[in-house]
Amino acid sequence: MELTGAEILVRCLKDEGVEYVFGYPGGAVLHIYDALYRQEDVKHILVRHEQGATHAADGYARSTGRPGVVLVTSGPGATNAITGIATAHMDSIPLVVITGQVHTWAIGSDAFQEVDSVGITRPCVKHNFLVKDVKDLATTIKKAFYLATTGRPGSVVVDVPKDVTAERAEYHYPKEVSIRSYNPVLKGHPGQIRKAVDLMLTAKKPMLYTGGGVILSGAQDALTEMTRMLGFPITQTLMGLGAYPATDPQSLGMLGMHGTYEANMAMHHCDVLVAIGARFDDRVVGKVKYFCPEAQIIHVDIDPSSISKSVPVHVPIVGDVNHVVKDMIRLLKEGKRQPDPAALAQWWDQINAWRGVNCLKYDRNSALIKPQYVLETLYRLTEGDAYVTSDVGQHQMWAAQFYKFDKPLRWINSGGLGTMGFGLPAAMGVQLAHPDATVACVTGEASIQMCIQELSTCRQYSLPIKIINLNNRYMGMVRQWQELFYEGRYAMSYMDALPDFVKLAESYGHVGMYIDKPADVEPALREALKLKDRLVFMDFITDQTENVYPMIAQGKGHHEMHLSPDRELA
Repeated sequence: MELTGAEILVRCLKDEGVEYVFGYPGGAVLHIYDALYRQEDVKHILVRHEQGATHAADGYARSTGRPGVVLVTSGPGATNAITGIATAHMDSIPLVVITGQVHTWAIGSDAFQEVDSVGITRPCVKHNFLVKDVKDLATTIKKAFYLATTGRPGSVVVDVPKDVTAERAEYHYPKEVSIRSYNPVLKGHPGQIRKAVDLMLTAKKPMLYTGGGVILSGAQDALTEMTRMLGFPITQTLMGLGAYPATDPQSLGMLGMHGTYEANMAMHHCDVLVAIGARFDDRVVGKVKYFCPEAQIIHVDIDPSSISKSVPVHVPIVGDVNHVVKDMIRLLKEGKRQPDPAALAQWWDQINAWRGVNCLKYDRNSALIKPQYVLETLYRLTEGDAYVTSDVGQHQMWAAQFYKFDKPLRWINSGGLGTMGFGLPAAMGVQLAHPDATVACVTGEASIQMCIQELSTCRQYSLPIKIINLNNRYMGMVRQWQELFYEGRYAMSYMDALPDFVKLAESYGHVGMYIDKPADVEPALREALKLKDRLVFMDFITDQTENVYPMIAQGKGHHEMHLSPDRELA
């Protein structure tokens, strides 16, 4: 069957099982848009900015485990998408981004809306392609999805010149592809796994440290089984929340810069650390020379370049987390061995003493709205069953601390790149993927304005997202650092020209609410959650002076945490 390149591309998406394409049209991709218009299998979501397209596809991918797909034009369309491409790539999210390009004969001539998309995106993608022959298009698309979704997932860009989308070729979409230089390892080395299990069973003060790789590999059930078999404490990174139930007694909560006191202290004092699907990010590790000084470290990761990249490890295991953890469980069952119960009981006594510090305590009698209270109330009213997206800053940390995720794929946030503007478009992708679910976007007045034009997209597609705007009239995390480390010089962190968010939301056809009293927090959330078919923008006026605690300052170790000033430890 002979088709145009545009028709081939759309047919590839259909055969790949793509449900939604998030995009914005332009001259270089008009043939593709015309092909999309003439079919009904692949649905297109028209965003209002290409960054919104990448974040929406990212949110779709994070909440489903399936790849997100983006379509943008050449030049500014491609460059506007860079932030979202990098966001997904740093968090290992599978994204296939199709960028238009000028005609092949015009490449390199500074033609209208020409940029070197391959060169620009090379540092922030897993791989990219420039398709110069229509005969290569179908195979290239297949390779793009294969690369994006296997091994350590990531962003893949396919740059398609306009003349390639007009030329014709026979259509054949390969069932599978192989790339000689790309062979991700799935099964861990049996000897290394056995060595790791033996070490785990000798531990007196063990610790499980798990990250987003657990969720990406679908290993949450295996991880839960192994954790309960061993009786070990477990902590999770920002990207790993939900891989192990947060309400389970063995969970110590999140670790790192704004992690719990008990998680960080247990990390610092453990003697065997089992890192699973985590990359030892600097916000987790802190000062490397202070990191887990007494521990022998086991590291399980599918990406060999991540092992010993930041922190030297004693037992490296390269492999898919799900496979490796299941092999560990098998060895534990076969050997019928258990950790030292007396040592483990003593370790839990110490951990529970650290827990007794109650590091997340805040003033519940304040006359001002405390952001922590808003998130606790959201958690209680949704019974922990919402999909929660966030932007980046204080509100992101409070959401991670106070919304207890018991399930994977529910916490959608930009971890590695820390992208303001991520929350709302990501929520669009989540809501489209889960039309009957409660989707809450937790944001701040600075972040929401980065991609606020997507309120128009929400209106067009009737997306009933609940926006929780924790409005403290500052770039909150910037202000916090300026207070603590810059002697209170609040340089350009005050948002002194804010819109009336209620009127703005209403101008887009949505429901707006203004809440400035603690007593009105729960009634407002209840009312918003009852409006199943409407987007509700809730503008919560919160305490400007509230900071995120606990906190580890840059350059400090896990044992050097700061609690709130009125509760500092001796």
